[in-house]
Amino acid sequence: MLFFNGLMAQNTSVKSLFCYGDIVPAQVTGFDYVVLESAWFTSEEVLFFKNENKNVLAYISLGEVSETAAFYATISSETLGKNTIWDSHVLDIEAVKTQEVLLQEIEKIVVNKRFDGLFIDNIDNYTIYGPTPQKKEALISFLKALKTLYPELKVMQNAGLEILEETYHFIDAVAVESIASDYDFDKNNYRLRDKKTFKSRLNLVKSSAKTYQLPIIAIEYANSKVLKTKIEKRLKTSKLSLFIGQIDLQKIPNWYFK
Repeated sequence: MLFFNGLMAQNTSVKSLFCYGDIVPAQVTGFDYVVLESAWFTSEEVLFFKNENKNVLAYISLGEVSETAAFYATISSETLGKNTIWDSHVLDIEAVKTQEVLLQEIEKIVVNKRFDGLFIDNIDNYTIYGPTPQKKEALISFLKALKTLYPELKVMQNAGLEILEETYHFIDAVAVESIASDYDFDKNNYRLRDKKTFKSRLNLVKSSAKTYQLPIIAIEYANSKVLKTKIEKRLKTSKLSLFIGQIDLQKIPNWYFK
């Protein structure tokens, strides 16, 4: 394992950190990708992150919006339903108002706070497994417009491997959650996936990596060092970059400190 200012990262070609809480910038150095919630940080703090890490990305969902988001009231009438697990509302990315608001938020992130790029969440909403597969073409058009506006922007897609054939032109990396692990929201229980499902998910990830030649980062969830070790053992030969955190990603887990 490698250590960076007290933080530990998987010894692979790409090292990543995901945290949506308010953290101390000085704790985070030496990573290829750092994904943050932009609201917590000033442009000066973002610059510190950028000086110490390769790519500093801001979280934004292109599929859902929380009621706590500053722009929720502006587009609440355009939403298409609710995700009760995360208490968020499904976006209609085809709506002109939604596109305008998202682009305004992205401008704040990229121009005002000077992030290197974006971590775009909830892309699986636009697959056959999500609530809005009929909006896939609108998503692709939005990503194309985003690439035109900000050609140098670094973009990491979260999930949505099923539509990667259409999105890979506009992104630089992919994150995939819960390949080896699973989380039961009803029981608040961290656990390993059954072997059959794990192998199926891992094969899809490997196939996608080979086809599209993009870095793929595994985001796994654990609440104990015992489970963390089991996840690492399962993915040891996968050659995937691996980040293991707690389900809300609000803090850096204790095991990432030396």
